[in-house]
Amino acid sequence: MLAFAKPPPSRAVIDRRVRVLLVLGALNGGGAERVAVNILRGCDPDRVEVRLGLLRRAGPYLAQVDGASIAAARGIVGMVREARPDVLMSFGMGINLLVAMAMIRLGRRSPLWICREDSNIDAEIANLTASRMGRWVVGGLVGRAYRSADALVSVSADLARRLERRLGIKTGAIHAIHNPAEISRIVAAAAEPLACEPARPFIVTAGRMTRQKGHDVLIAAFAASRAARDHDLVILGQGPLEAELRAQAAALGVGDRVTFPGFQANPWAWFAHARLFVLASRWEGFGNVITEAMACGAPVLSTDCDFGPREQIAHGETGWLVPPDNVAALAQGFDDLLGDARLLDRLAGAGRQRAMSFDVGPIAESYTTSFVRLAHGSGC
Repeated sequence: MLAFAKPPPSRAVIDRRVRVLLVLGALNGGGAERVAVNILRGCDPDRVEVRLGLLRRAGPYLAQVDGASIAAARGIVGMVREARPDVLMSFGMGINLLVAMAMIRLGRRSPLWICREDSNIDAEIANLTASRMGRWVVGGLVGRAYRSADALVSVSADLARRLERRLGIKTGAIHAIHNPAEISRIVAAAAEPLACEPARPFIVTAGRMTRQKGHDVLIAAFAASRAARDHDLVILGQGPLEAELRAQAAALGVGDRVTFPGFQANPWAWFAHARLFVLASRWEGFGNVITEAMACGAPVLSTDCDFGPREQIAHGETGWLVPPDNVAALAQGFDDLLGDARLLDRLAGAGRQRAMSFDVGPIAESYTTSFVRLAHGSGC
């Protein structure tokens, strides 16, 4: 088993802007990547200098980032040596493990490390391997790596508590910061017209087509609901299960009513034009698309999965929650909401207000403060 402990870096008191490096695989169209771009653009430039470290200089969000803000893609050690950050924050389990190993190589020249987790690591590990031994080995590596970090950040309070139990660390040791959304930009983009709006009223979802997102449950629930009679289901995004999901829709007799427009640079216009936004995930860390859909004025139906949705949605007030991985419950949710126009309007209005709680301004300020405090030895 690798030992991930690293010696504490020796450093003088910082009397300049704190240099921060955010490390990701690429700038693909996922939630973590969007959050990183929001942090980059939203943090206080008078106190922190933020750059992105990408293992691959690729992805649709590259167009939203100044090229000078990206460290050279030559491995994590090379990025650190070039950017010389005071604080490095990594995104997600795979990148977190790579950063832990890079810290060993860097030794006393390593920056302070914030290990950021945005998902259910037990579910992610189970998704990687069906072997009990494999899960034990990967789980052990993850635990050692995360405990070696200088600070841990999670994207929801529920996830923080689970991680604390999982890692065997004291309650309150993990700092929970909800994901930010650039509300003003989302609202402006939502007002744009759709180039190819469906002919019928539609329900929309967005997310990578993997088991986590529960698109198979969504399609089955749609086919079983009364909603399928007079609505289309639009699934935005890409992923390895797309062919399987198309076949499922055809087999259930709704192939002509389930559409797959692919990745959309402006999903928010779709959200704004939909009668209902649905998230059918089996697990989440924080549902970025829930915030975005609410900001667009779409009423939201979500599974009450671990971990984020229940912190974003008050059931029956700002949205609607149903049990995860439950076709009948999700189908009933469709029918309860789409059969009650006044309820839809009420949820949409309250959801729009709730979305403002996750605006990028105050959340980017939380990250700015965390970076500065950690760099000056005050914890995260």
